[in-house]
Amino acid sequence: MREIIMYQSNSEDELFVEQVAAELPQLPADALTATIEIDAGQTYQVMDGFGASFTDSAAYLIHQVLAEEQRTAVMQKLFDPLEGIGLSFLRNPMGASDYARTVYSYNDMPEGGSDPALAGFTIAHDEGDIIPLVQEALRLNPELKLMASPWSAPGWMKTSGSMIAGSLKPEHYQVYADYFVRFIQAYAAHGLPVYAVTVQNEPLYEPQHYPSMLMLPEEQREFIRGYLKPAFREHGLDTKIFCYDHNWDRPDYPLTVLKGAEAEVDGVAWHWYGGAASAQSEVLAAYPDKEVHFTEGSGGEWIPPFEQAFSNVMRTGIEILRNHSKSFVLWNMALDEQNGPTVPGFGQSTCRGVVTVNQQTRELTYTLDYYALAHFSKVILPGALRLASAANREHLRSVAFRNADGSLAVVLFNDGEAAENVAVRLEGEELLTCSIAAKGAVSVKVAGKRE
Repeated sequence: MREIIMYQSNSEDELFVEQVAAELPQLPADALTATIEIDAGQTYQVMDGFGASFTDSAAYLIHQVLAEEQRTAVMQKLFDPLEGIGLSFLRNPMGASDYARTVYSYNDMPEGGSDPALAGFTIAHDEGDIIPLVQEALRLNPELKLMASPWSAPGWMKTSGSMIAGSLKPEHYQVYADYFVRFIQAYAAHGLPVYAVTVQNEPLYEPQHYPSMLMLPEEQREFIRGYLKPAFREHGLDTKIFCYDHNWDRPDYPLTVLKGAEAEVDGVAWHWYGGAASAQSEVLAAYPDKEVHFTEGSGGEWIPPFEQAFSNVMRTGIEILRNHSKSFVLWNMALDEQNGPTVPGFGQSTCRGVVTVNQQTRELTYTLDYYALAHFSKVILPGALRLASAANREHLRSVAFRNADGSLAVVLFNDGEAAENVAVRLEGEELLTCSIAAKGAVSVKVAGKRE
């Protein structure tokens, strides 16, 4: 006998259907319409985790707007593996992003000033809201990994003299590498190891209304190879360095960086706002020892109805994992009723948070992103090894993992227009059968055989 835990979502309902525990009834063979075959002999990446970002805005909403009881409850529902959905990966901005109440870095100077010794470096801003929440998340889930990504260097290091637009001046490459070191050391002093960094968020996008910094691939390669990695080595830091951190439609960017800095780069980070997830596999094929990470994807009002938006996260999340990613990270952990706060001058945001915190009423709402993430994070645990899986119906999407405890995790999504009665088989042995509604999702965790 095996114990099976199942989670189901009907795409017409915004609620994550309660788990079904213990042995499940088998559908009769003549009722089955599809099969999922899992091959444990063919294995791929080991999973780091699932999560989102404590932007300045998200941390403010959870830490300051919510009442203490609400904050305790939402943190447990986000990070506790048993009482919540066990999120285990954070990708936080280093300084201000578009979702911040002000534009700030960790070394701001008056106009025309500079500080090459970083005498004024401080993470005091993060000590207010962000660090306490990351510390609590780590307490709730000791498997948590923290990644950091800058939207811009301090303005005085840049051609624009501002955190808005511009490029990093070559004469400041070394001091910017030292800036990364200071950040990692400052977080470590708070008991928060930084697992990985990316050099620049969306380095090919230079918006004029929020922090950004253009960094061409040749520039990123030189910065990593000549300055950042040597600074990490000098200070004994084992923090990983991921390049790119932008959309699937420009695989030439990470390929250019890796061509000259392969030894200094640990992996490639990707976003979903252009191209296809297959780009992850394309770059991995050229550099098979480099990690693949998916570090940002936001939903929003451009896909308004629940079904289409939920389906998008499930469909794309499965494809991200099937294309070798070790992480699946959405964007803001929380936004308010106006999809903010955003930096001054940003305009109306259409993004969606994992939770919504109404600043007027303090009402807390769990969005479809919470339930979609739950389908992955409740069954696929940190350290899980991906196994090959294949369906006999093109619209049935699947991804399978073997957890470190020996349990089997399978996430299924029916992208078709009719319900499917599905048999899940592991190397010919039928593990379970279940019915999946059209545009519905089912996630299962199957324990090892009982003696």
